[in-house]
Amino acid sequence: MNNTTLYIKNMVCNRCIMVVQDLLGKLGFTVLHIELGKVLIQETPEKADLERIRQALEAVGFELIDDKRDRLIEQIKQEMIQLVHNCNGELKVNLSDYLSEKLHHDYSSLSKVFSETNGITIEKYFILQKIERVKELLVYDELSLNEIAALLNYSSAAHLSSQFKSITGITPSEFKKQKTHLRKGLDQIV
Repeated sequence: MNNTTLYIKNMVCNRCIMVVQDLLGKLGFTVLHIELGKVLIQETPEKADLERIRQALEAVGFELIDDKRDRLIEQIKQEMIQLVHNCNGELKVNLSDYLSEKLHHDYSSLSKVFSETNGITIEKYFILQKIERVKELLVYDELSLNEIAALLNYSSAAHLSSQFKSITGITPSEFKKQKTHLRKGLDQIV
């Protein structure tokens, strides 16, 4: 029996992993390994099984990815989400080198396919992810702006503030003062 890798769109957090793992278990599949956007199952599903998986995933807001190009786009997004939201301060090389190494593709080809598919650059998507992370940290109110800047590899709090304002239209301190904090789900960022 061969193992099968399934690629799943919109898996953006640990809760998503738990939901997908539970769903596949209920459908009778053995999950050998699971991570954001990717599941290794023990079985080799037939066409009808894949359709059941697809329908079950869609019912809870996920999407099974068949197309090779779409898989690559999802892998790019998952690497950036992981980097921004789970690997606090770990980006010590530039983003292009990081993605090339992780995905084993030339950065120019990654950049081209990402831009063509999403209508924005990888760098812009990365900035949008970082801004959502800044919003989250501001709402928690446990770190200073200087600490948030250091955590997300900004050169300074001033640079973070400038980028935050250019994306959101308000400063981080204005955002903190708001009664409702308008944040986007990670799967809703382009």
